[in-house]
Amino acid sequence: QVQLVESGGGLVQAGGSLRLSCAASGFTFSRTSMNWYRQAPGKEREFAATINPTGSSTYYAESVKGRFTISRDNAKNTVYLQMNSLKPEDTAVYYCKATGSANWGQGTQVTVSP
Repeated sequence: QVQLVESGGGLVQAGGSLRLSCAASGFTFSRTSMNWYRQAPGKEREFAATINPTGSSTYYAESVKGRFTISRDNAKNTVYLQMNSLKPEDTAVYYCKATGSANWGQGTQVTVSP
């Protein structure tokens, strides 16, 4: 069964950085594209970034492009999201998701203060 455990969230001032991690299990991680989504208070969950199985290709939402970097370590079954130049509007619960799976992790809260 697909299991995803996000970590690394916290409270940071605007302009700061955080690195999120997502530990995955229950599927062949090295053959699966991985994604980060986020859900701000009162808003629908939205796509943030995706990475292909080898890590050679990535794609970002316009709202995070140039500030966030998705990466992965297939030896550790882990996907990361490096977030720089954080803004208050980045405040959200961040989730990772395996492409083709309906499972979500519990998410990790990111709060950016002005």
